[in-house]
Amino acid sequence: MTRPTLLVIAASLMLAPAAFAATNAPATASTAVAAAALPASNPFAQVSALPFHYPPFDKVQDADYGPAFTAGMAAHLAEINAIANNPKAATFDNTIVAMERSGQLLGRVRTVFSVMSGSNTNDTIQGLERELAPKMAAHSDAIMLNDKLFQRISTLYAKRDKLGLDAESKRLLERYHTDFVRAGAKLSAADKDKLKSYNGQLAALSTKFAQNVLKELNASAIVVDTREELDGLSPAAIDVAAGLAKQRGLDGKYVIALVNTTGQAPLSLLTNRALRERIMAASQARGSHGGEFDNRQVVLDLARLRAERATLMGYPNYAAYSLEDQTAKTTTAVNALLGELAKPAVDNARREAGDIQKVIDAQNGGFKVAASDWSFYSDKVRAERYSFDESQLKPYFEMHSVLTKGVFVAAGKLYGLSFKQRTDLPVYNADMLVYDVFNEDGTQLAIFTLDPYARGNKRGGAWANAYVSQSALLGNKPVIANNLNIPKPEAGQPTLMTFDEVTTMFHEFGHALHGMFSNVKYPRFSGTSVPRDFVEYPSQVNEMWALWPEVLQNYARHYQTGAPIPAELLAKVTAADNFNQGYKTTEYLASALLDQRWHQLTPAQIPTDVLAFEKTALTDAGIDYAPAPPRYRTTYFSHAFAGGYSAGYYAYLWSEKLDADTVEWFKENGGLTRKNGDWFRAKLLSRGGSADALDIYRNFRGRDAQIEPLLKRRGLNVK
Repeated sequence: MTRPTLLVIAASLMLAPAAFAATNAPATASTAVAAAALPASNPFAQVSALPFHYPPFDKVQDADYGPAFTAGMAAHLAEINAIANNPKAATFDNTIVAMERSGQLLGRVRTVFSVMSGSNTNDTIQGLERELAPKMAAHSDAIMLNDKLFQRISTLYAKRDKLGLDAESKRLLERYHTDFVRAGAKLSAADKDKLKSYNGQLAALSTKFAQNVLKELNASAIVVDTREELDGLSPAAIDVAAGLAKQRGLDGKYVIALVNTTGQAPLSLLTNRALRERIMAASQARGSHGGEFDNRQVVLDLARLRAERATLMGYPNYAAYSLEDQTAKTTTAVNALLGELAKPAVDNARREAGDIQKVIDAQNGGFKVAASDWSFYSDKVRAERYSFDESQLKPYFEMHSVLTKGVFVAAGKLYGLSFKQRTDLPVYNADMLVYDVFNEDGTQLAIFTLDPYARGNKRGGAWANAYVSQSALLGNKPVIANNLNIPKPEAGQPTLMTFDEVTTMFHEFGHALHGMFSNVKYPRFSGTSVPRDFVEYPSQVNEMWALWPEVLQNYARHYQTGAPIPAELLAKVTAADNFNQGYKTTEYLASALLDQRWHQLTPAQIPTDVLAFEKTALTDAGIDYAPAPPRYRTTYFSHAFAGGYSAGYYAYLWSEKLDADTVEWFKENGGLTRKNGDWFRAKLLSRGGSADALDIYRNFRGRDAQIEPLLKRRGLNVK
């Protein structure tokens, strides 16, 4: 099953990852001069002295970011200019390796700031984020459009086969050349000026889109007058709703917070249909009903500017430009995959709707199933078919047990890892958990952090990021973070998770493993620095262990009694694993198709009405099925318009083809064994982006991935 997440790699932002390395390498003289204006009291002025250069969160104040960014950009440009203007002939070391070592100060501040802007934002950070977006775009352009620098890279690229480079170094040189060309290095001076304008505008608009989404999530929370209307929610959930209302000065009322997906968790529990309809209507209207957070014009401007930028670069549309650098390569390939699955997905969803309608009719409901009804009644279908519902499962999925006795235990059995919690390192939120991660031989591999709970100042979804990326060149070991959005219970109450939240925790830890197991020389290739349509693959593979019997029996224990999940309930969970796949596939495909339709437009094709275009696009694709709406509608589709997945939301399905084929490999070879884990780690997880992604896969699997396991998993009998 696909668990789309917003993977935030702290080494990206608006600049090629290679050019920004948060390092512990000695600063150059030019760096020291450029950064001299930054006082030593600023926590970013020096490399963190904490283990593995863990960020000094306790020392960072909002006022530290601006000066550190200013000094960091100046220092970085000083280093880049020194490389570009080096009077000595270009060599791999004085040009490519020197760039890999550049950007230390800027890398430090940008990494922490990007985490705070997503996980712990405030008005000051959001204001600075808006201010920095065009500045960082201009900073990127100053490097990627530097003619002298590109000439040195091109000189080396032309004789790359004669330089005696090892395979990873040769790939690094080739990757730099590609990065610069795709950034516009070959454009004329006039076109470079146009490109700079586009980049600055796009950066500002993407930031505006993301901030509008977060602000409207808070503004669109549903206010409920009476406790009776919340029938179906647990007493603890109702207490949380009362607490949220009190925080807003609405004593005696209840507030249901929204998350940034169309579907909302309470819809599966609330018996009050009118309230369910209110929640769904509010969720789907976000960003499209006027007011200060309306994103419709932002979408149109983003789509137009991306299309114009792609045309300037010589591509027919933005998707063609973006996909050229992914494993899919072409819009034709992506359209074929999505189009092939659309009809069978909707057909399956309609069959599932038929089953739901029978339950509604049997209860004399007198209405046709709608999107606001799906979760509530599909749970009843599941309960009838498999004799269990979500409420039976949650007592067995206490968060700390899932993490330490599930996620960590699976990693121990598969890879020999062990974990030790530590409380001495600073955190930006008291709920954060921090762990040292050790290899089987006792050597420390990484530091891992988890920020588990939803907050009003934290964006929706789940994601992973690297505070410090592994690099042999720089001597860095990884510090990797996972972010989830689990509703936080009232004080003293346990955190009981849905099975979807359990699977998401395993998924995100798959990203963490990809970062922690990285064993490359250059920061450009570290961890998850792989094509977007490959990056979700290892994390999706890690989901399989959530249902692996010896893992599930270990962590799925009743939070009060410690009793293991009953065998008969476990059997039902396993049997129901593919339940509701028509709906899940349809809602995902609808968003993936919207992403492609928006980004396959030429500048002349940009519409004037966002919602009308969305409706037509879904209708034309044959996936406009109202009871299963897109997981993200256009106006709150952060993946596509703010989160780095523009023209790339298909990647979850593309990666899942590899995932499903890999799950078959694990099963064929004995499942959860050290031999299998060591092979997967050595052949794939440790390689980062140091080789072509599909070559890495073939080296692991021994062949290309086959699609049949994916079709079987999703119940899509495509002929």
